[in-house]
This record gives sequence, structure tokens and C-alpha cells, in this order.
Amino acid sequence: MVPGHEIVGIVTKVGANVSRYKLGDRVGVGCLVNSCRKCNPCINGLEQYCIERPTMTYNGIERDGQTRTQGGYSNKIVVDENYVLRIPDNLPMDRAAPLLCAGITMFLLSFMESGSWKESWRSWSRWIRSHGSQDRTCIRHRSQRD
Repeated sequence: MVPGHEIVGIVTKVGANVSRYKLGDRVGVGCLVNSCRKCNPCINGLEQYCIERPTMTYNGIERDGQTRTQGGYSNKIVVDENYVLRIPDNLPMDRAAPLLCAGITMFLLSFMESGSWKESWRSWSRWIRSHGSQDRTCIRHRSQRD
């Protein structure tokens, strides 16, 4: 087991019921890859508080109760489309990856300190350039229903 999230990559396969993504899309996956989707927190978009437990990207247990999740340092990952985010074409993947983790928190903290979105973005951009991931994990994508 190698822990890791901040997964970015290119969709290489989609399940028959996938509607949001297609082959070749640039996507990312954060620290959650599934949840029960029926408890109150899940219904309200707060899957991290899933009553039945969210499925974490690495070292979590899949919904089958047995399979351990392997993280983002593998060469492929299968994720339900509801837990995948589109990466804009104008955002380099190595700069998008940290935003899927605490990066967005740091960006907001920087804004709160500076009071300026522009200055916060400059500061955050410098940090991403010096710390951004160079890994581009391929993503094999399917719907939970497949």
C-alpha cells in the first residue's frame, strides 16, 4: 500500500452508464472515491460525513466491505463519476493536483491573510510551481452501476 491522493490524469475507459465524462477528458480525484449516497449527509453533499463511512482514496475499504483502496500512485484507478472533477484545459495538471488536497485550504488562508484574491493567487501560484506534483496518474473510469 502506497498512500496518495491528489490524483490527476486522463480518462482511459468509461462504463456504459457514465454520462459526465468521456475518453480523453482531463480529470482529478480527491480524497474520497465513494459513499453510501443515501444517508442525510450524503444527500446534502457532505459525503465526508457519511454515516456508513466514506470510502477514502487510499487505505480505505470499498463498499464491498473487503477491498482496500490503493491510492493514487498506482498506474490506474477506477472511480465513480460522482467523485471525479474535471480539470480545465488551461490549468496544468501538475498545478491542479495540489488543489485536490489541502491546497485549496492554503489558497483560502492566503486570501484571508492578504485580503486580496490577486495577491493570494500570486502567492499560491508560486507555491504550486515549487511544490506541485509531476505525476500524471492514468484514470480508468466507470460508474458504480457497472
